[in-house]
Order: sequence, then structure tokens, then C-alpha cells
Amino acid sequence: MENAVELLSLFESRMRELDMTQTELGQKAFGKSDNTAIQSLKKGSSPAFDRVAAMAKALGLELYLGPPRDGLKQRRVEHVTVEGSDYARIPLHDAKLSAGPGQLNDGVAIIDHMAFRQDWLRKISVKPENALMARITGDSMAPGIQSGDVVMIDKTKVDVPNRTPSRKPPHLPIFAFIQDDQARVKRLERLVKERLLILYSDNKDVPPEVIGESNFHTLNILGQVVWSGHVWR
Repeated sequence: MENAVELLSLFESRMRELDMTQTELGQKAFGKSDNTAIQSLKKGSSPAFDRVAAMAKALGLELYLGPPRDGLKQRRVEHVTVEGSDYARIPLHDAKLSAGPGQLNDGVAIIDHMAFRQDWLRKISVKPENALMARITGDSMAPGIQSGDVVMIDKTKVDVPNRTPSRKPPHLPIFAFIQDDQARVKRLERLVKERLLILYSDNKDVPPEVIGESNFHTLNILGQVVWSGHVWR
């Protein structure tokens, strides 16, 4: 683990990216306005591991303990060549993401792979080792994403956009996330001044959901949906 100075620099940089204050970080990480962990880092001492882990999760950062690993080799991605074009095999997981109220998954084993051209993945700025696939259930994200569709998720894209006057819900990114142990997909938007998180559905019959700041910690973002494969019937 990094020392206190490195951790502080990393956390403060991430807070600036998210436009998050120390108070907001404490609220999201610990459920209350607690900035003692950051103050400990500023004094050169590291907080308890569980508090560091809570802050990392609140900031959308991965906290890893285990054998040393080379960033791009964290997960071995098999590459194949078809008619002179290079493809990466992206894993399809045995997990479902609900477009509605939520889906409980007992297992997330890899059950198959789908091959994508590497030049196309570079075009959409997705590295194969950061991508995974899962299936959708429910129709609240229809017509764009139908029940049964397969989606690709980029695990590195976890920043929820803040509201701007020119941005409308249909143009917000779609995220996969876990909320109260339920896997879901929605368009997400942060209202900084109001301290709210809005969950939008594409289905016009499904109203937006609102999450207050005190419940931000119940939502763990898995990544942004960057592609979907539509099932034709």
C-alpha cells in the first residue's frame, strides 16, 4: 500500500476529478460528515485499513492486496487473428443486470467469450483487459437496450457526470452498478448542489429515481456500458 503522502495525493486528486469535498467523501465513505481519515493522512499517518478501503470505494478506486501485478496483465486476454484482423476475446459472465428494480446474482463465472476487433476497441477507447460482458433483464432501458441483450462494460469508466444546463437525460452515459446487492443498469447524473443522484430509465413509462447523499454509499458502480448487442425477435 502507498504511504500516507502518496495516499493523500491520490485521494485529493480523485476528489478534484469528482468535485467532491472532504465532508462529502466522509458522508459517502462512512455515512457521516467525517474528515478525520483525511486529516490523519495530512499529518503523515495512515488511518486503519478499513477506513482507507471505505474511502477508496467511495472514490471509485480499487484497493488491492496480493501478489505484485503488472497493470496491463491483471487479466490475460486471449487474442485471435481472423483474415488478417486482430481480435480480442471479451469474457461473458454468468451474471444479469436488471434494467428494472435489480437482479441478485449468485455467481459471476465466465461462461463464454465474444470476439471484437482490436482496432474497433481502440476507436471507442476500451482496453480489452478492462472490458466484460453481461446480459440485461427487464425493459426499463428499452428501446435502446432490450431484455436479453448483451452489453459490454468498461470497468475503468466510473465517473458519474454532474448536471450541466445543456445536458439532457437521453445523452447521459449508462452505468452498470450494484445497489443493495442488486445488479442494475441506468443512466446516472449527480446534482452537486442538491446532493442528489438521479437514476434515469429510457422507457418513458418508468419515472426517474432519486438517491439522497446519505445513501450514495449503497451504490457501487461497476463501469460504463459502452456497447450493446440487440436481440432480434
